[in-house]
Amino acid sequence: MKNSTRTLGWGTTLSYFAFSLVINAMGNVLTIATSQKIHPAFLGSAYWTAAENGWNISFMGNTSVGLSLVFFSVGVLIAIMNMILEHKVDWLRFFGNIAFIMPFSFLIGLFSNAFNQWMPEAHGWPMVILYVLLNFVGVSMIAIAISIYQRTNVVLHPADDLMQILRFKYFNGRAGLAMWVSYIPPTIIGVVALIAVPDFSNYGLGTIFAFLFQGNITGWADTKVFKNLKHQGIEVE
Repeated sequence: MKNSTRTLGWGTTLSYFAFSLVINAMGNVLTIATSQKIHPAFLGSAYWTAAENGWNISFMGNTSVGLSLVFFSVGVLIAIMNMILEHKVDWLRFFGNIAFIMPFSFLIGLFSNAFNQWMPEAHGWPMVILYVLLNFVGVSMIAIAISIYQRTNVVLHPADDLMQILRFKYFNGRAGLAMWVSYIPPTIIGVVALIAVPDFSNYGLGTIFAFLFQGNITGWADTKVFKNLKHQGIEVE
């Protein structure tokens, strides 16, 4: 295996990365907030987010701090799984995954507090429809963010690194298939959380939308969003 070349300067690369980090955290929280503001709950949030927030509800007291801790802890476990799938101990990549989690977890907590304060409860069909659309926008923001920082390939969230490893090492670059397989860990997390506390408020229409389309939106964004940004430093045959 060898790495594809890097064609971008580090200033440009880090600018893309910072932008994608913010919109990823914002998209994740947007899916959570819109789901929780509709009663009865039927919307749900993005797939990983639904499972991790479900764990937060079941075991962490459903707090912003608890949500940040769950995101961090799951991230560490997935970073270890990534080394197993790569068949090598890559501490630089591992600590890069951890380095991503820290500001990401902070932004999750920050946006969670802000959105919960700013967004009113949904009353009436016009607001419900708006929140459904905003939920889908949140999922799309996550998918686009994944595309951007996977292409910069500086440091990745462990879940997105998992998807990228599966995509290029096992599935010949097929983003949609890799995303579906990468959903096995959050499925396990979600099932355990639901057994402990059968709260389905994080699962619904938005979760189905994320499961069906998030990977394909990422593949679409690879060629349509920031078209000049190519995958940097990816291992290729």
